[in-house]
Amino acid sequence: MNDIDTREPVIVVSGLPRSGTSMAMQMLQAGGIAVMTDARRTPDLDNPRGYLEFERVKQLKSDKSWLADAQGKAVKVIHLLVMELPEDRRYRVIFMRRDLREVVRSQAVMLERSGKAGGALAPQRMMALYEQQLQSVFTWLAARPGFEVLELDHAACLADPRSAAAQINAFLGGTLNESAMVAAVDPSLHRNKT
Repeated sequence: MNDIDTREPVIVVSGLPRSGTSMAMQMLQAGGIAVMTDARRTPDLDNPRGYLEFERVKQLKSDKSWLADAQGKAVKVIHLLVMELPEDRRYRVIFMRRDLREVVRSQAVMLERSGKAGGALAPQRMMALYEQQLQSVFTWLAARPGFEVLELDHAACLADPRSAAAQINAFLGGTLNESAMVAAVDPSLHRNKT
């Protein structure tokens, strides 16, 4: 393996779909971190404060060139694509965890609202699949020295955003505006609860 780039780390926000990654991105942006987003996916009823996604992330397997511009910035990367990140640079990964029952329920509500057909898998099977995927991702991350990981619980962030902001700030070096990060959290958006 090549030497790891010593420049500022890429800040990766990851997790399952509907696990609070948009909220984490909003907190980072409010705190003073530049976020990589192309604003193609606009706010909607499921995410009224916006998704803050960067479309090119979806092609991470074949196109990693955009990472040259990602140093010191935050970018959202879905859980399975984290394992496609090249190991030639440093990363700070904020990984959002959410009760899998809530994840599956929230996805079903979003699909129904958008008029799209849901997945063919039953909720229990989907949760088991997600659990396997998460285990693979965390095993992969643990074996890579260039990746530092902070796990945050979705419900805990909503219940105590001040603590979440402090954890994120400490993880990223202590220069963020924690008050602004706290203000970016809207507990009323925790709608699909167990």
